Amino acid sequence: MSARIAPRRVSFDWSRTPLHWIPGEPTATHVINVLHLLLPAGERWFVEVFKEGLPLVKDPELLTEVKGFMGQEATHSVQHAHVLDHLAAQRLDTAQFTKHVDFLFERLLGERPPLGAPVPEREWLRFRLAVVAAIEQFTAVLGDWVLAADGLDAAGADEVMLDLLRWHGAEEVEHRAVAYDMFRHCGGTGRARYARRIAGMTVTAPVMLYMWVWGTAYLMRHDPQLAGRLRYSLAEHNRAVRKGLLPTWRQLGTAIPRYLRRSYHPSREGSLNRAVEYLSRSPAAKRAVA
Repeated sequence: MSARIAPRRVSFDWSRTPLHWIPGEPTATHVINVLHLLLPAGERWFVEVFKEGLPLVKDPELLTEVKGFMGQEATHSVQHAHVLDHLAAQRLDTAQFTKHVDFLFERLLGERPPLGAPVPEREWLRFRLAVVAAIEQFTAVLGDWVLAADGLDAAGADEVMLDLLRWHGAEEVEHRAVAYDMFRHCGGTGRARYARRIAGMTVTAPVMLYMWVWGTAYLMRHDPQLAGRLRYSLAEHNRAVRKGLLPTWRQLGTAIPRYLRRSYHPSREGSLNRAVEYLSRSPAAKRAVA
């Protein structure tokens, strides 16, 4: 992992981005828009969990990578929150949904176990680090997918939204191993650490699936342009997959058994070369260093 992981202070102009930023594809648009519902609170939570874990990091190189990861995730959170403001300006208010996301990260996965559960402080931190590592498995897979998703270009997807997604996806591939290495460093040893890794994925995968389906259904139900004429359906989702507008279920599903292998390391996920190449030409990333 490169020690050059660092936040890029990007910005995006949403003034010309339509509500259905993939033309004629509201289902695909809103499946991807769920990212904007989950990530502002989720990535703030990543940073808070890592702050708690920093005193446990004894490896100077890992410490540098973790701080770079935290800076990138904080920037992701801010930029996706701006998209929520853009959706609200187009009369798609997400506040009713994001309050549940806030509850998930701030209360159920907060600094202390929910309902006063008698979980030791160190063990609770290790569990949450395992959840971050499991989530980062999926973000690396999604990041690599969007960098190669030519179907979005062919469909005429909004260039600003594509740049946001690909800049973010490239950084997810760039720092794909940091959360795992942080968990491995702080998560104990041997069978106990492996059991914690399994527990993290066991919780993460079904919760992410549930939140994604719920989030997509919410967005489509409250979309003022649809006005209730179209609801989320698996058939429409699969049609978008066939057109290359969404990742396949296989791409997402096979990420789980890979992660559960004892020999697993996320440095083998995705194409770092593709991520670095995109970051060298991303309009937002180039403006950030100008």
